[in-house]
Amino acid sequence: MITELRVPVLVAPMAGGPSTPELVAAANRAGASGFLAGGYLTAEALGEQIARTRELTGKPFGVNLFVPGERGGHDLANYQLRLLAEAQRYGVEPGVPDWNDDHYPAKLDLVVAQRIPLVSFTFGRPSAKDVERLHAAGSRVVVTVTNPAEARLAAEVGADALCVQGFEAGAHRGLFTDEETEAAGGETYGLLAALRLVAAEVDLPLIATGGLVHGADVAAVLTAGAVAAQLGTAFLRADEAGTNQTYRQALAEGGRRTAFTRAFSGRPARGLVNRFLLEHSGPAPAAYPEVNGLTKPIRAAAAKAGDPEALSLWAGQTYSLSRSAPAAEIVETLDDELRDAAGKAQRWMFRRKD
Repeated sequence: MITELRVPVLVAPMAGGPSTPELVAAANRAGASGFLAGGYLTAEALGEQIARTRELTGKPFGVNLFVPGERGGHDLANYQLRLLAEAQRYGVEPGVPDWNDDHYPAKLDLVVAQRIPLVSFTFGRPSAKDVERLHAAGSRVVVTVTNPAEARLAAEVGADALCVQGFEAGAHRGLFTDEETEAAGGETYGLLAALRLVAAEVDLPLIATGGLVHGADVAAVLTAGAVAAQLGTAFLRADEAGTNQTYRQALAEGGRRTAFTRAFSGRPARGLVNRFLLEHSGPAPAAYPEVNGLTKPIRAAAAKAGDPEALSLWAGQTYSLSRSAPAAEIVETLDDELRDAAGKAQRWMFRRKD
């Protein structure tokens, strides 16, 4: 599926609203493809999105699932108390900090039954048994990794390809393990470095993701050995994306730097710096999904109020270069830029031979 695309671009799964069937279908029609984001959805809701996507396109597409972590034993009392003032600011109560498995077993059953062509995993590796089930259903399995050690673990369970995530990426890092003492949850690798290091460890097709917004970026990762590029931030402002208006406006205005934070979800994620991130990143515990549950009502209320200062404004480092346009137009522009960059590189090689 990936190597047969006319444009070697995949729209990244963006959980929480931005990913929509319309966005995936539009990318398909333009010669690229994409993933539905299964994170935070029930199996029923994901099933509805799969059905809707199939109504809109007959071409293959992917689905992404979050791998549930171990049930934590963090004391969240202090952070919960800290968030009371935030909740009162928006006239709501903090959410319930319960651990959950994100409906993983039911959603895995769903993608197996639906024979989804490409199933990707984030926050860890699926079990070898889960991979076997997917393979038996005709699916190919992609695991998101951030370093060579994770790549080896993913290869061990039978992954067909890896999505290599550089530290430039927006939203959550795909770390298997979140190291509490590290602001980013673990060692950080730029995308090109990560591609090179992972390629030296495993012999699997690699999808590159992290800070890619221009066709020349796609050309760069293809030259570095990737078979395709996965772009998220570049499509946040697409017409078909479910990105809310307050979020879109913050992206369009630019000017904010990005930083890693656990303040919103309990896992390291890169987003635009706002008041909430500045005030709560330090004390935020490494407790996902409990922290995500705590802040959910606050984030929802801030979005309703049109206030970007308490929203999780996930974005990659190059977000200011993203475009507001139909998804098909974004794909076509990326394709034109990719071909132009590849042509320049080819002309340079011919000059060197002369």
